[in-house]
Amino acid sequence: MSGQKDSKKMKRKIVMKVPMNCRKCQAKALKIAATVDGVSSVALGEEKDRVVVTGEGVDAIKLAKSLRKKFMAADIITVAEVK
Repeated sequence: MSGQKDSKKMKRKIVMKVPMNCRKCQAKALKIAATVDGVSSVALGEEKDRVVVTGEGVDAIKLAKSLRKKFMAADIITVAEVK
């Protein structure tokens, strides 16, 4: 059981694909992602429709749901542990 608790608090990097057509949309996506529990940093990815989120215990599903409320579409591209 302790292994499960440790994995929840590990630092993660989550890359999301979000349809953003303008700078205002990008700013809104970053603001929404920053409000999710456990997020320590948010940034735009190399491609214009990517949001990169890092933090401890960040729930990728909750993040996707928050972004879908505003953007109607948000896909999880990768979830990776950061060492």
